[in-house]
Amino acid sequence: MESFSPLPAAIGGSLIGLATAVLWLGNGRIAGISGIFGQLLPPAQTVVWRLVFLVALVAAAFGAARLFPGIGMGGDVPATLVEAPVALSIPTPAWLAVAGLLTGLGTKIGNGCTSGHGVCGIARLSRRSFVAVAVFFGVAMLTVAVTGVV
Repeated sequence: MESFSPLPAAIGGSLIGLATAVLWLGNGRIAGISGIFGQLLPPAQTVVWRLVFLVALVAAAFGAARLFPGIGMGGDVPATLVEAPVALSIPTPAWLAVAGLLTGLGTKIGNGCTSGHGVCGIARLSRRSFVAVAVFFGVAMLTVAVTGVV
């Protein structure tokens, strides 16, 4: 927490809220990334806006990382991927692939992802989303406690 800076967090949160509001008001869709991505394969009838949204999401993150290389990192430290725990002797790419697959499985089981439940669901006062977010945070805290990876 020594490198926490509330201004970038507040700006980022505001931009996420703005993006979800624009998508909801402009397109009538909830900005749950797993739902948006999950409907690409097999393609739904509404592929174009999904692709535009996902490309803009990645482009914005890439652009922000290039324009502000130290943002969120506590200074001028470039962002890097987390390394796999040394004690497990698992290569980092395999660790990240397994983490991604487990995340995808969890979003399927949980009927949504953190952005859908945490940002949009809670804003709509969905009880299911409150429960899902509590589970997300509980599992995240347990994972950090067990692996030591922050």
